[in-house]
Amino acid sequence: MTNNDIFKKLRVALQLRDDQIEEILMLVDFRMSKGEIGNFFRNADHPKYVECGDQVLRNFLNGLVIHLRGTKENPKNAMDVIRKNQEDVKRNTSISSKPVAPIKKPVDFKKKEVSKKKKPTPKTQIVEKVIYKNGKKK
Repeated sequence: MTNNDIFKKLRVALQLRDDQIEEILMLVDFRMSKGEIGNFFRNADHPKYVECGDQVLRNFLNGLVIHLRGTKENPKNAMDVIRKNQEDVKRNTSISSKPVAPIKKPVDFKKKEVSKKKKPTPKTQIVEKVIYKNGKKK
């Protein structure tokens, strides 16, 4: 099992989005863009696929511990954090799972009157023809 597989399974199990993963990595002062994070989750034969290194996975796991448990000064209950995240996911999916289709007006299949065609405007020459004088006679 590769680091990418472990990272994918943690992402799915904890229902994390790319921006949340970015925030978790920021907790341990490890900066990485959403695009770089997304490349870890691509299919292995995709051209932009990137192997997840040990350093990235290690920093993510350390940040995940801080994200779920909190710090010594400000401890958290991990299950509360996970439940809150699940509620956020449910709230976001319930809103986006019901796409609203625009109301279409009935189509009138009768032939429409053909408007008069406009005469095409003559093309103007933007660049004048250049004559090169390099000494060769033709």
